Amino acid sequence: MPVSQSTVSDVMTHTAIAIGREASYKEIVELLHEWKVSAVPVLEGEGRVVGVVSEADLLLKEGFRREEAVMPDQLDEASKAGGVLAEDLMSSPAVTVHPRATVTEAARIMARKGVKRLPVVNEVGLLEGVVSRGDLLKVFLRPDEELGQEIREAVLAELAPGTALDFSVQDGVVVLRGPVRDRALVPLLARAIRAVEGVVDVRMELDGAVAPA
Repeated sequence: MPVSQSTVSDVMTHTAIAIGREASYKEIVELLHEWKVSAVPVLEGEGRVVGVVSEADLLLKEGFRREEAVMPDQLDEASKAGGVLAEDLMSSPAVTVHPRATVTEAARIMARKGVKRLPVVNEVGLLEGVVSRGDLLKVFLRPDEELGQEIREAVLAELAPGTALDFSVQDGVVVLRGPVRDRALVPLLARAIRAVEGVVDVRMELDGAVAPA
C-alpha cells in the first residue's frame, strides 16, 4: 500500500509570527499586513498557545461600527468587536494541530473548523510553527515521475502483482490501463492510487472501457 504520508512538520513554517495577550488592535493589523498572513497565534508564558486572532475577528469591529441595536445571538461578536487587545479579540481555545499529524488530518481540521491557518503545538501546547492551506497544497508539487514510482512499487506491486496493468501520470492525473480479471480489484486500486499524496485524480481504462474510479 502507499508509503508516502507527509506530516505537518514536513510542510509547516517553523518560524511563526505570534503575539502576546497585550498586543493592541492596531499592532495586530500591522503585523498581519507586514507578514502577509491571515491570523496569528496568541501566546502566554513560555510560548503556550491560548488563542488565535484572525482577520475575521478583527473585521467584527467594522461590522458593528454602526450597529445601533445588537441581537441576543450577536452578543459575543459585539463584545469582541469592542476589544482593543489580543486577549479581547482572540478566538479561544485555539484550533491547533500536532506536528506529527498527517497533512490529510490537518486539511480535515481546517475544513471542519473553517480556518486558513493552524498553530502547530507540541504535547504541552507550546508553539512549534504554523501550517497554512498553502503549506498543505505542497504535496501536489510532487513530480509525476515520483508519483509513478510510488504507484508502481507501493500499489501495483502489492495489489496487482504479475498483471499486465500499465499506467501514465500527467499533471498528477493517473490513468490506469489494461486487463483486470477480478473486477472487485478495480475500486481497491482506485482507492489506493488516490491515497498517494500528490495524485489529483484517477481514471480507470480497463479492458478497453472506462471503468468507474
